Amino acid sequence: MGGMSGMGGMSGMDGMRRSVIWAALLALAAAPGVEAQEVPYGAFVFQDSVRVPGSAEAAFDAFVDVNAWWDHRFSTSPARFYIEPRAGGGFWELFDEQGNGVRHATVIYVQRPETLRMEGPLGLSGNAIQVVFTLTFSAVEDSTTVHLDVHAAGEVQPGWPGIVRQVWRHFLERYQAYVAGRLE
Repeated sequence: MGGMSGMGGMSGMDGMRRSVIWAALLALAAAPGVEAQEVPYGAFVFQDSVRVPGSAEAAFDAFVDVNAWWDHRFSTSPARFYIEPRAGGGFWELFDEQGNGVRHATVIYVQRPETLRMEGPLGLSGNAIQVVFTLTFSAVEDSTTVHLDVHAAGEVQPGWPGIVRQVWRHFLERYQAYVAGRLE
């Protein structure tokens, strides 16, 4: 068939390239000192909530004002620490004016003031884990219930689900105190 080999319509050159690539990959895999390490894989889910004084709009705005109340950072004094509450926005910690820093999460859904959803590893940066956290803001008379829903999957070390849950409880309590005007 005019230059086609018997390999499912693949030309001889394509088949040879593929063979060379496979041979190189097998040689790398067999090389001494090159080992793959298996890590625990899993998933976890949890929910939590707090009630804060004021409207859903005020509660939403206070949440995205993370520089005022969020106390876990990679840098002791970042140049900027903020959430961009728009689709595609980031949860940023910029170490300096040159742009060095970290994007803790990406905003994947926002419907101000009802819902803010982000995905990212937060403090687990550098690990193969994906965390999606959704915050919903529901007005109840003169206050707002803020509900957190967390879903995580990927590299999950023993103890991480409990630690992540405790850290989020800590954040929600700090946020609640900030909204109530009690954060020092």
